[in-house]
Amino acid sequence: MNDIAIESILQEERKFNPPDQFVQKAKINSFEQYQQLYNKAKKDPEAFWAELAANELHWFKKWEQVLDWKPPFAKWFVGGKLNISYNCLDRHLNTARKNKAAIIWEGEPGDSRTITYAQLHREVCQFANALKELGAKKGDKVAIYMPMIPEAAIAMLACARIGAAHTVIFGGFSAEALKDRLVDAEVKVVITADGGYRKDKVVALKTQVDLALAENSVPSVQKVLVVQRSKELTQMQPERDYWWHDLQKTVSADCPAEEMDSEDLLFILYTSGTTGKPKGVVHTTGGYNLYTHMTTQWIFDLQETDVYWCTADVGWITGHSYIVYGPLSNGATTVMYEGVSRPSNPGCMWDIIEKYGVTIFYTAPTAIRAWIKMGDSYPNSRNLTSLRLLGTVGEPINPEAWIWYHRIIGAERCPIVDTWWQTETGGVMISPLPGAIATKPGSCTLPLPGVLVEIVDLDGNAVKTNEGGYLAIKYPWPSMMRTVYNNPERFRQSYWEHIPPKDGQYFYFAGDGAREDTDGYFWVMGRVDDVINVAGHRLGTMEIESALVSHQAVAEAAVVGKPDEIKGEDIFAFVTLEGSYSASESLANELKQHVAREIGAIARPGEIRFTEALPKTRSGKIMRRLLRGLAAGQDVAGDTSTLEDLSVLDKLREAI
Repeated sequence: MNDIAIESILQEERKFNPPDQFVQKAKINSFEQYQQLYNKAKKDPEAFWAELAANELHWFKKWEQVLDWKPPFAKWFVGGKLNISYNCLDRHLNTARKNKAAIIWEGEPGDSRTITYAQLHREVCQFANALKELGAKKGDKVAIYMPMIPEAAIAMLACARIGAAHTVIFGGFSAEALKDRLVDAEVKVVITADGGYRKDKVVALKTQVDLALAENSVPSVQKVLVVQRSKELTQMQPERDYWWHDLQKTVSADCPAEEMDSEDLLFILYTSGTTGKPKGVVHTTGGYNLYTHMTTQWIFDLQETDVYWCTADVGWITGHSYIVYGPLSNGATTVMYEGVSRPSNPGCMWDIIEKYGVTIFYTAPTAIRAWIKMGDSYPNSRNLTSLRLLGTVGEPINPEAWIWYHRIIGAERCPIVDTWWQTETGGVMISPLPGAIATKPGSCTLPLPGVLVEIVDLDGNAVKTNEGGYLAIKYPWPSMMRTVYNNPERFRQSYWEHIPPKDGQYFYFAGDGAREDTDGYFWVMGRVDDVINVAGHRLGTMEIESALVSHQAVAEAAVVGKPDEIKGEDIFAFVTLEGSYSASESLANELKQHVAREIGAIARPGEIRFTEALPKTRSGKIMRRLLRGLAAGQDVAGDTSTLEDLSVLDKLREAI
């Protein structure tokens, strides 16, 4: 990576003010109110977070020091004692929320459950006692390898309750990927299910656990707890494997929450790397609890009567922060869905919004683009009038997809919160506050209170307005990752050494290229690894993709660089088409010209390859690393365990 700014070429002029009817009821309902909050946090960050921690969370013992910052290592609320499971459950039981729905769950086959806070508290305590019976205790590591069923959230809260750190491993990972993570985290107990439903199929999970643990390949694992979901034929190993429904009959529903130090390990979550050892992101208790609690309030303008639905999986950080811990800490009603849009029910997401009166809907741009491809008839035939707020997460959203989401799903009455953050940040860092900040399609707008963001070059110098650079964070925040599990040097090298300290100022390197416009709005232009260098011009992939998607024939696009003897790199675009369009050479030429008209001749793709689907992770991110290899005519190597559908990669290989 060299120190040349990423060129910003796509200009988006449209701007949408918060709708009057939303502003009237919003808790933060003016730009001035946002500015006051932001300036208060900037003036004295420690006092700002300390006041919120005291007012918003339950502490068994107050902290002695707000922040201990020895770059790049931070500790927040040092000496304070609390429990995030207590903050998500117990403190609501003496309020009107006791009998309020905590989790509304819908299974893919159509079965459903509604669990109140009182019921959730009881089940979490029982699950926690079952873990104790299996030998799990404070300080141990517990792996959760589950479908999207309530027991996944219950297991997380049960681990936190007894002080055992959890590592949630997405239920679609292979046995080999599962084993790598179990070994790295030194896991003692594995929680799984016989199987789960996904895209009209049963995905076997317990059999993958058995393969991962075969021949004592993970010697730290002593017990396996199995939830019955799909009633798959399941082999149970005596002395090691236990059914949850059997243990549930015998365990008590009384389990006081452990008093945890603010810096005690809460969870390890593995990010998908290219090659080599998995990278375990470490998050601790107090700062993470506070930050997810506050950002859930701010970003979603959370009201007591909201029915909130984040469509992520709990196997990803979005599920941790904005399905489980953030919403439940606030006493919200959070929706969990086991499935996704699929051939047997393409309109299932809209069915759930209609059925439960969902008011807040938080999903990924890649899902939005898939729904665009399916056509407007599915959402248009459902009653979506309960919706009052929409959100996006996972990657930058193309302006045209934003407009479709605003117009078709939000009926032009719902603000859209486009959120930027990472597994490593723990919570959202940049996002509009929906009652206070005007939005621009494709921009995540402004930093949240307490977050200091700057676009810099690799020497730490601020770049000019509208000039591309590297997105960096300048001051610690409560939910920041503490280290890479068992590898502090990797933490230092990965996040803190790309940009050297400048005048005592340390920079957290996010790995994203971005620019700041004249309004102070931030535009994330993609991972710096995805930047294409065309004849000395460094172009962000997101902007070229946005131009392609703005053409009526294009449903989705992924752009990568292809080695070129003259230019260094040329632009290679993989494109999926809207249902009524067919691939042709004339359409490819039309799209090339369209990009040139939208953002200039320098961004004109050298080659366009039409494809039925793009290789994506199970969290919905396009794996451009694989596409780069294919475009270059190389055999793709490295970790493909996060791929949603390996057949997509195989088809692209054959075509190229």
